[in-house]
Amino acid sequence: MFKTLSNAWRIKEIRSKMIFTILMIVVYRLGNTIPIPFMDKKVVSDLMSNNAGGLVNLLDLLAGGSLKQMSVFALSIYPYITASIVVQLLTIAFPRLGEIARDGEMGRKKVAKYTKIGAVILGIFEAMAIANGLFAKAIVAKGYIQSALIITSLLAGSMFLVWLGEIITEKGVGNGISIIIFLGIVSNLPTQIGTFIYGIITGTVGILTIIGVLLAAIAIVVIVVLINEGERKITVQYAKKVVGRKMYGGQATHIPIKVNMSGVMPVIFASSLLAMPQTLSLLFSGGTPNWISSYLTVEGSVGVYVYSILNFILIILFGFFYSSIQFNTVEYAKNLQQYGGFIPGIRPGKPTGEYLQKISNRITFSGSIILALIASAPIVISRISGMKINFGGTSVIIIVGVVIETMKQIESMMLMRHYKGFLNK
Repeated sequence: MFKTLSNAWRIKEIRSKMIFTILMIVVYRLGNTIPIPFMDKKVVSDLMSNNAGGLVNLLDLLAGGSLKQMSVFALSIYPYITASIVVQLLTIAFPRLGEIARDGEMGRKKVAKYTKIGAVILGIFEAMAIANGLFAKAIVAKGYIQSALIITSLLAGSMFLVWLGEIITEKGVGNGISIIIFLGIVSNLPTQIGTFIYGIITGTVGILTIIGVLLAAIAIVVIVVLINEGERKITVQYAKKVVGRKMYGGQATHIPIKVNMSGVMPVIFASSLLAMPQTLSLLFSGGTPNWISSYLTVEGSVGVYVYSILNFILIILFGFFYSSIQFNTVEYAKNLQQYGGFIPGIRPGKPTGEYLQKISNRITFSGSIILALIASAPIVISRISGMKINFGGTSVIIIVGVVIETMKQIESMMLMRHYKGFLNK
């Protein structure tokens, strides 16, 4: 990885993209220090300690601690992520919207526009939930103007992060939205390590626990890398044809079907969706009802298992959902038949599509199961062992997935420019 980065740095165009990405990261970190007006940070910290539920921990962990600091980036980009879930589900429910989504670049721009409108609407509701619900006691000067300024600041910060993610994707390296989530998680890593070390010093964390956590972390990283890199290669043969005096075709290639086509998006989407009940309860009731705390958060004695099961199921469902979007077996089969390609032993056309769908479903199911286990199991293990660690399987999956995705993009840029040093590696 470091060699690849070193080689990429020698190419002026890629170096410019990397520098731009770094500068945007600096902007993101600086934005985390800008406070929201009329909010008492000490009261916010106390409220978070007293209401340390699934929603609070999740939002603060993935927002890079900005929620505890009550900065303008406290909402992070989760209104946009939630809106993306809703819009993509609507593309299935409404065929017209699905046609727009498949209508090339113009269609994608329209869907992105709808997603941003949805993000603004959801952002307003989530900002109201935070300002008037969860942290209502932290407002030093209560009034309609103060509330409006707080909600506006939160919404503006969230939409700025959406713009920042888009500009990183366009002019930088990697997927901007994923990188912002990655930064939020990584920024909490020193605190988590410090808590762990403090537990070792004070004797609250045993040697066996230390070894177990380290082995689990290494195992999770290895498994995530394997499922991200793993693929099933399906042989494709192209028929020979004579055009004039020349013969074309006849070569053999393969279709790579990845074990984890959807990357980290199912994990992110599942976490965001599970946070919605608490968000809505804060908005409409000003606090989290007992039944939500007990049954839909990781803090509840029963809720930790319900939350884990729901998280497990949602990751699998979103895995299949994204797989169907990224790998359209019907279109792929048509293209193969059009260009004279066929899978040995399988008839071209509809049988090829059905065969590809069968293989894809099997692989996606296996990859989604593994992904769901890694994301959900640490929550239950943490509750059973009594050791509270926020930096769990979900965080590791996102970190490793984003790193792999970014490195692959850099490698693709280098290959496109025929970088000799990289090709001769």
